[in-house]
Amino acid sequence: MSTSTPGPQQGPYDPNQPYSAPQQGYQPPPAPPQYPAGGGGYPAAPPVHPGQTGMPVQQSNGMGTAALVCGIIGLVCGITYFLWVFAVILGILAIIFGAIGKGKVSRGEAANGGSATAGLVCGIIGMVIPAIYLAALDAAIDSVF
Repeated sequence: MSTSTPGPQQGPYDPNQPYSAPQQGYQPPPAPPQYPAGGGGYPAAPPVHPGQTGMPVQQSNGMGTAALVCGIIGLVCGITYFLWVFAVILGILAIIFGAIGKGKVSRGEAANGGSATAGLVCGIIGMVIPAIYLAALDAAIDSVF
């Protein structure tokens, strides 16, 4: 007869043997679900050709900015009587640059149509003010002589 008493039941692994396989039937974990290739999710991005960027950058409207600068300076020169020649020259430039800038905006080549319009308006006003001054001076000279 043996004197050993039965101890507690062991689990699936034998603690006396490290790295041993489980004693009872081992079941591997279930495999993850397989998805079809290329299905679901977001569509693939279109190919980018060499030398081409992914998204076009909208160009700035240099003509509209030039029209605004010329129009503001022409307006200031038009207010001061003795700089009326500069006001007329800058007013003409502002009108030309403003018209070109508005054309670029209408074709979608530029984005700042407001500055082109403001330059156009300032250029027109900058040319009208010296004309009013000269007309008033002519009327004053005619009334004296």
